[in-house]
Amino acid sequence: MARAAAFGQRMGEFLHLMDAPPSLMTRSLRSVELSVTETRDDNPVPGLSGSLAPEDAFLVSLKLHDYPDCELWERGKCVMKADVRAGTTYLYDLKHDPRYVIDKPFHSLAFYVPRLALDGIADQSRAPRVDQLDCRFGTGHDDAVVRHIGTSLLEGLRRPDETNQLFIDYMMLAFTAHVAQTYGRMRRMAETNRGGLAPWQVKRACEKLESDLGGKITLEQIAAEFELSVSHFARAFRASTGLPPHQWLLRQCVKAAKQLMTVRELPLAEIAISAGFANQSHFTRVFSSLVGASPGAWRREKNGVGKGEM
Repeated sequence: MARAAAFGQRMGEFLHLMDAPPSLMTRSLRSVELSVTETRDDNPVPGLSGSLAPEDAFLVSLKLHDYPDCELWERGKCVMKADVRAGTTYLYDLKHDPRYVIDKPFHSLAFYVPRLALDGIADQSRAPRVDQLDCRFGTGHDDAVVRHIGTSLLEGLRRPDETNQLFIDYMMLAFTAHVAQTYGRMRRMAETNRGGLAPWQVKRACEKLESDLGGKITLEQIAAEFELSVSHFARAFRASTGLPPHQWLLRQCVKAAKQLMTVRELPLAEIAISAGFANQSHFTRVFSSLVGASPGAWRREKNGVGKGEM
């Protein structure tokens, strides 16, 4: 997560935060780096925000806190004031040096999307490249998809040790495709690209995933096994198995944990690590969600293990 931390530090400096905010990063689109950062300050020091280096990239911001009468700057000048509402999505072109006056508490998610990532999505979809995004400065969008993806990634930002890379890759891939289609008017992929994987590909992909229950492998690495684009592989895997790769992997982790609890009287904390979970707390949350009972309760029912472990 070193590169993600570097982007977090960049955002922290931009917003004059005391500490670098949490960030997640993916490189699943032709090795182009995309990041999401949670930025928050409940007691900011009033002043103009810093300046992000101009580049051919976009910042997509999901606001998590109302920010009334926000003074917006572009290319070194104050251009307008606007009321920012929680749950609204804003897009900024980093070539235009977007800034704002920080004088109230703020909380948002900032998605860093380079132009090259949009080009990669378009090329993989066999669509014309996006010319420009709908970056009307000061105009918010009511975007339920961004809110859903943002809510999902917030959990990962707050529990990075429990978030596998497949999940980050998949969510950021979906986010980038949505931005290209919704704000760049990129047409959707042709139906001919929506089939599943061949049986041998499914078998190989599942073997690859099971070889790393901890989820450190990336979608790009697996897709490369079959010379497929990341987006094509992710769609085809779901079409073949009924699940996105990261959810399929979690079910294999639960399956492995069940086997360990059935045949060995190991401590649940040790089983959690052996089955690919970050810790016992992570194991309990995922297992309870998928199975409907805690690991301790499930093991007691199956094996008659004492009540000491929950």
